[in-house]
Amino acid sequence: MVPYPIRRRAAACLPLAGIATLLVAGNVAAQPAWPARPITVIVPLAAGSAADVSLRVLTERLSSSLKQPFVVENLPGAAGLPGTARAARAVPDGHTLALLNSSIMTTLPHVYAKIDYDPLKSFAPITTVVSIPTVLVVHPSLPVKTVKELVALAKARPEQLLYSSGGVGSPQHLSMAMLGSMAGIRMTHVAYKGAVPATTDLVGGHVQLMFNGLATPLSHIRSGKLRALAMAGARRSDLLPELPTVQEAGVAGYEYEQWAGLFAPAGTPPEIVARLNAESARILKLPEVREKLSQLGLEAQGGSADDLARAVRNELPRMAEIIRQVGIKPE
Repeated sequence: MVPYPIRRRAAACLPLAGIATLLVAGNVAAQPAWPARPITVIVPLAAGSAADVSLRVLTERLSSSLKQPFVVENLPGAAGLPGTARAARAVPDGHTLALLNSSIMTTLPHVYAKIDYDPLKSFAPITTVVSIPTVLVVHPSLPVKTVKELVALAKARPEQLLYSSGGVGSPQHLSMAMLGSMAGIRMTHVAYKGAVPATTDLVGGHVQLMFNGLATPLSHIRSGKLRALAMAGARRSDLLPELPTVQEAGVAGYEYEQWAGLFAPAGTPPEIVARLNAESARILKLPEVREKLSQLGLEAQGGSADDLARAVRNELPRMAEIIRQVGIKPE
């Protein structure tokens, strides 16, 4: 029988590297597998908005690949500021994510004097989900069929035309403010708590025009409840190929683009971010997913986390200059 003191000495002589290996293995074994429970995705935008629609296409397939439900939590209002701040404060364990659009990450920081998140420090970028083609639409009662006719009418009726948006600093607000500045027209802004109610009131004739992500008003355009005049971006939409861009329609230099990206709270383990990026990128490359998003008026993206981080960094100063030029004052 081996005496106790000898057994104790043998354990003490175990190499330090071996002890470290055992400790690391023990810690890894103690970590619960991710994801260990349903994953919540905070969307600080209205249900049915372009970003929201794109997320639901993505999370349907992420749920299958990661074997956990994805719960979409819409928190619209105040241009998305409270919902975004809540996502930034979430526990960074990979079980709370956020879908944030370009306005929230690159425009609102210049529009509001105080926000409760830092676009460069509060989040870990995962991937760009979609780009969002933006369309200029009017109520059919407005007697215009082209951008030139709209500009002429607005000049004849300064501040009488009402345009809706999802809130101060929202994509709908900024894109129309840009048009007003570049075309030399003055219209009246009516802010709503999200793009969806803003579109609803446009369809109802309570306001007369707006810019919006194509996904939201597309069915109304097809039914004739809204009239599309032009696309805001650099190129035409495959869904409405006859529709010119605003620049083609006569407003030289006009271009406005939107995107929506998936983010995690800062401090989320990099291996979780990497897996979410890989799964999302794979799904967004699937032909059936790309086609479904295209039919909804959206363009699937994907790409690396670094691509999304670079987009935020590059667009922040550019949007600051645009906001200065159109004269939107911080609130």
